[in-house]
Amino acid sequence: MTATSDLARTSESRVLTPRWRNRHRHWIGWLFILPWFIGFLCFDVLPFFLNLYLSFTDFSVGARLPNWVGLANYKEMAGGDHLIGISFKNTVYYMGFSVPLLIIFAFSLALLLNANIRGRGIYRTIYYLPSLVPVVAASIIWLFMLRTRGGLVNLALGLVGLGPVPWLSRPEWAKPALILMSLWGFGGQMVIYLAGLQGISQELYEAAEIDGASGRQKLIHITVPLMTPTIFFNLIMGIIGSFQVFTAAFIMTGGGPLNSTLFYMLHLYNNAFNYFKMGYASAMAVVLFFIILTLTLIVNWTSERWVYYDTG
Repeated sequence: MTATSDLARTSESRVLTPRWRNRHRHWIGWLFILPWFIGFLCFDVLPFFLNLYLSFTDFSVGARLPNWVGLANYKEMAGGDHLIGISFKNTVYYMGFSVPLLIIFAFSLALLLNANIRGRGIYRTIYYLPSLVPVVAASIIWLFMLRTRGGLVNLALGLVGLGPVPWLSRPEWAKPALILMSLWGFGGQMVIYLAGLQGISQELYEAAEIDGASGRQKLIHITVPLMTPTIFFNLIMGIIGSFQVFTAAFIMTGGGPLNSTLFYMLHLYNNAFNYFKMGYASAMAVVLFFIILTLTLIVNWTSERWVYYDTG
């Protein structure tokens, strides 16, 4: 009887040991992600809900406790603040031009730098270096480059017979100047496109060459379709980044001239730290969150029609 019991316990331990090991491995996994999870709760989830609460208050710097005002901040955004419409139009204008230009510029250079040319590693490094420059330093550099008199951009235009352009002093030129500057940081996108291009199988190009396809046909029918997931990723990140544009306008123009570069984030900053309307600025942040979320969902919904995933 004793021998039978020992045999049963031995058999049971053999069965339970793998389960115990799996549970042990699960706990190790949870232990490794615990620091990230705590950081996510403290620095993402908690600030989001705290900001959502403050958007329904009149909280200001120096106030002891925020007063609940309901939808007053949102009603002010809808009808009492004429600058918010201007800032939204400026931001949409900036996004509408900077995102497509950045995608086309970065993708075109990635195609050139993916070719088998001598010293392409050096070229890749040179073109990537500007993206490593901090935005504050880049803004100061472009402030000098875009000067009406003596600026490098106007000097270059003068070489081809064009007159000086008042880039930062006239409303009609201020936004194009900041869009031109946004192309400065194309290096990050270019590296992502290069990684995508190098993931395309060369067998597809060889098969197309056997069928007599030209370089243009290979670009249109092979390269671009297989790069659509990468383009989709950069499009989403570009939209999010363009709605958060702030530093360049803050340093170079301060929102002027005549509010022509008063972007949404700059208007939010002014309400929070210049006018000390923290509750109102929190409401603007909540609205910005839902605008970006809506645009992301729309682009994601349309991706089923133009993004090709090579699952074969």
